[in-house]
Amino acid sequence: MIKIAVLGYGTVGSGVVEVLDTNQSSIDQKAGQEIRVKYVLDLRDFPGDPVEPVLVHDFETIVNDPEVKIVVEAMGGVEPAYTFSKRCLLAGKSVCTSNKELVAKHGAELLAIAKEKNINYLFEASVGGGIPIIRPLNSSLTADEFDEITGILNGTTNYIMTKMSEEGLEFDTVLKEAQDRGYAERNPEADVEGYDACRKIAILTSLAAGQQVDYQDIYTEGITKITVHDIAYAKQMGMAIKLLATSRKENGRFYSMVAPFLLNEDHPLYSVSGVFNAIFLHGNVLGDVMFYGSGAGKLPTASAVVSDVIDAAKHQNRNIMVSWSSQKLELGDIAESRSKFFVRISGNADTDLGKIKEVFGDVKLVQVPEYKDEFGFVTGLMSEADYEEKAAKVPGILKRIRVEERI
Repeated sequence: MIKIAVLGYGTVGSGVVEVLDTNQSSIDQKAGQEIRVKYVLDLRDFPGDPVEPVLVHDFETIVNDPEVKIVVEAMGGVEPAYTFSKRCLLAGKSVCTSNKELVAKHGAELLAIAKEKNINYLFEASVGGGIPIIRPLNSSLTADEFDEITGILNGTTNYIMTKMSEEGLEFDTVLKEAQDRGYAERNPEADVEGYDACRKIAILTSLAAGQQVDYQDIYTEGITKITVHDIAYAKQMGMAIKLLATSRKENGRFYSMVAPFLLNEDHPLYSVSGVFNAIFLHGNVLGDVMFYGSGAGKLPTASAVVSDVIDAAKHQNRNIMVSWSSQKLELGDIAESRSKFFVRISGNADTDLGKIKEVFGDVKLVQVPEYKDEFGFVTGLMSEADYEEKAAKVPGILKRIRVEERI
């Protein structure tokens, strides 16, 4: 029998306990031995809850108990999750987590400790919730070198963009509905400003490159400024707006970004809607592959954590090698990254388009009939720096959104 401890009895922690209880028989069979929860750590009491007999309030009880071989960190945030995870690893206990903020910031260090101690630090649930992506990158797809990782990595923002598109509602209206339905936090900043997706693409890029990617270095832009006007233009072009987290390798360097993009209907991520997530990879041998599923939620995330617990149980005293060193990866300057741009501008196309073409060259005109005082256009492929230089010469620009086209 393997005894485990769960740090935190919130959404994910309680989900882990529930999954272990619901699928106890099959989990034991897959692990090759019984897995039982000895402790659950939380500052709160839960009178009448089935977890009450194993509830403890002192972390020292867990870290000092030699019977506990695996610890599930489900606390969220960096501290005290980092300190507790590090102490558990140093004490010879494998750690499984869904904490993307912690993994993005300290993953390389914690992996190194696990390797030194011949145990494991596993974090499948930190990206994509219930979607398996960490393990495939680390084992199933290791023959490939990946030159692109692009994903819809946040269910809250994807839900908001879908509702805005389908119902013609403004951002603030849909955000409140998402909060009422439990899809968005009371403080939604991490989701809607793109910070959550940024940490996840940092983790995926670190694994693909084998070096530490600091999420603070990734250009990040959220969805708070997307309006029904932008949605109307997207529909006019037969496109959809999605918040993408992307890393592309060009000329030996990764260029990483989180931002809203316009996708055409041929793009593999175009039809990913609602709270679902998807991750698209391109490898130099495999070509294109996509992972799709529930990217968040109590049980999908808990399912991924428990899969790690089973993996840790099957690899007692044996480290699962993960290629992620603490050496920092220098990302390419985003100013060099190239894209097409959709631009909304105040004015009249009949009189103003000629001036725009003088600056941007040949552009594709886009008009929405009911918007009389503005129009839109799509540029050719150009760098971020080129766009900024040209845009500075054109007054009246209302919005620009990058365009991600696939044929």
